[in-house]
Amino acid sequence: MTRVCIVGTEDVHLQYELLSRDTARAALSTYALAEPFSNTLALETVSLGAAVSLLNDLQWYLVRFSDFALVLEPSVSETEWLSRDLARDVRDGNVEPEETGEYLAIYGVEDGRLVEPMFVTRIDGEVPEYDLRDVDETLVVRVSEAEFGA
Repeated sequence: MTRVCIVGTEDVHLQYELLSRDTARAALSTYALAEPFSNTLALETVSLGAAVSLLNDLQWYLVRFSDFALVLEPSVSETEWLSRDLARDVRDGNVEPEETGEYLAIYGVEDGRLVEPMFVTRIDGEVPEYDLRDVDETLVVRVSEAEFGA
């Protein structure tokens, strides 16, 4: 199963905004929804293609109510998420799964919420330690070269 996690902007309650709108609610109605981090909405889809398609269907809402979306695709990594753009590139065959691990955004998790990312590259195949602040845990996200340079 491929997981999707949508992270809401600070000034909105993401689940309320998505579920209070008919089109978004209909798109999400077949999924079991969870909130793994503060102000997020997570669900499982059957495939990477289904995950990317769902995010495309929700695009109008994502632009208005979310900061970003992540995809956890087990065929790429069991523990490292993909940015939405990188997930789309893998689905479309523009990037091979084994080519996705160089550029990373490492988010701190503090009091159940994701905090600012640290953009890094792997060092000798290892993920550098998050050092922007003391955090409870971290979330590693593989990003595209374009996102890394942005």
